[in-house]
Amino acid sequence: MILSGADILVRTIIEQGCDTIFGYPGGQILNVYDSLYKFQDEINHILTAHEQGAAHAADGYARTTGKVGVVISTSGPGATNLVTGIATAYLDSIPLVAICGNVPTTQIGTDSFQEIDITGVTLPITKHNYFVGSVEQLADTVREAFALAKSGRPGPVLIDIPKDVQIAKCEYTPSSSAKYEEPHAAKEIRIKEAAEHINSAKRPYIYFGGGLITANAQSELLELAEKIDAPIGCSMMGLSGIPTEHPRFLGMQGMHGHYASSMAMHNADLIISLGVRFNDRVTGNRSKFATGAKIIHIDVDGSELSKTVNAVCGLRGDVKLSLQSLLPLIKESEKPNWNQTVDTFKKEEEEYLDHREGLTPRNAILTLNRHLGENTAVATDVGQHQMWSAQNLSFKTARRFVSSGGLGTMGFGLGAAIGATFGTKERSVLVTGDGSFGMCLNELATAVSYDVPVVILILNNGVLGMVRQWQTLFFDKHYSNTVLNRKTDFVSLALAFGAKGESVSTVEELDKALETAFKSSGPYVIDCTIDKDEFVLPMLPPGGSMDDIIVKVGD
Repeated sequence: MILSGADILVRTIIEQGCDTIFGYPGGQILNVYDSLYKFQDEINHILTAHEQGAAHAADGYARTTGKVGVVISTSGPGATNLVTGIATAYLDSIPLVAICGNVPTTQIGTDSFQEIDITGVTLPITKHNYFVGSVEQLADTVREAFALAKSGRPGPVLIDIPKDVQIAKCEYTPSSSAKYEEPHAAKEIRIKEAAEHINSAKRPYIYFGGGLITANAQSELLELAEKIDAPIGCSMMGLSGIPTEHPRFLGMQGMHGHYASSMAMHNADLIISLGVRFNDRVTGNRSKFATGAKIIHIDVDGSELSKTVNAVCGLRGDVKLSLQSLLPLIKESEKPNWNQTVDTFKKEEEEYLDHREGLTPRNAILTLNRHLGENTAVATDVGQHQMWSAQNLSFKTARRFVSSGGLGTMGFGLGAAIGATFGTKERSVLVTGDGSFGMCLNELATAVSYDVPVVILILNNGVLGMVRQWQTLFFDKHYSNTVLNRKTDFVSLALAFGAKGESVSTVEELDKALETAFKSSGPYVIDCTIDKDEFVLPMLPPGGSMDDIIVKVGD
């Protein structure tokens, strides 16, 4: 059949199994929006308040479903407004396809109105990007983009489509969904090497990240842990990968990780790393990181092996398939001495935990836990509230912690929570701070317009909390531009947008407000007042090691 480029684009997106896209129209993408109008019974378009919010929404959709998220924008500023969202997805390995309109091919390079070289801009933050020069290339380009976004180590792919390509017509032949790259296990010789190291270990520690969730390798991880009697920890991106209450799970490791998890890694003689990076927030001072441990690293992306810390055995391959090949070679063993040491770390952690009464950050998150369903997705912005959430939230289902890890994007949360709601088809939660919420509150308009059932919990301390914490600890309390002194009334703001909301200042008020919010049909804002001098602890100083860990104020 003969179709326009715009119709081919939309038909091919539908062909790839996409049911929801997020975006914002403009002059150079209007032909595509006309096609979206024609196919509105087959694909749902969510109009956000800003292109960055659309990118984060597509990201949240992808994180919670495992599908490719799709975002669409016009040229120029519309395209550049996607950049932060694309970079966020890139650093967290999230499958995303970003589609931008552009000026006609005859005007490319003339600095015409709203022209930008978006493929050049996004080259460092995409797995690949495409400039579609002819309508005949379009369908196969879209199919290839979906396949590339999801294959191997997932990531964002951008497609730039000039207006004349959207208008031009050609033959369209329907096809099946894109064929993704077939996953494979690591090489047999590496599997055998890893098994030898694991079987000889006395103090093994299993460390996983978002790659384990992507590979759906939770059952293999738990089988390995049971076989070798090992504790388990994770990176922030690994949260929700296994149930929080699993008896072997010590929680998140790293700069603001659980004390027991970080200490177990530090004292292990073997670290088995599954789909995870060793970035600076994990290792601290690399010269002092787990100096007594050998590292086995399994990752689908070979470039991560020994990139920042040396692995005695690096296995390039799918985490699930590699573990399936590895498990038959692993001898069952018990390690009572190692478990006794780990139990000591747990007891020490319990002593360091904040057990104060009242509306502390920890108590706020523990109160939220009581209202979460087994399938509730919780998004966060970035800052202290993000770390309090990572430390204290309880999950039973994978893909339910939605947070910007690698880029640390303030303003990520509300768009991501909206996308998570459309992905899970259930109520979502946003935990944010007053600083972060100020960067994304415009998306309240989206949440209200689509009656999105999202509970927004603002931990409001009147400051940029994480930066202020660093200023307190490392900059002699020079609070330069971190005290906000804003007069914003978030409850009145919510009402102005058409949402509901209330302010709370006690645990009892918070509990009651959450009960009301979880019964509300649309967005509900809870402005929760906390003290400006609350710290996220434990904390490794930047560039520090476990020898420098701060577990209480005054350390």
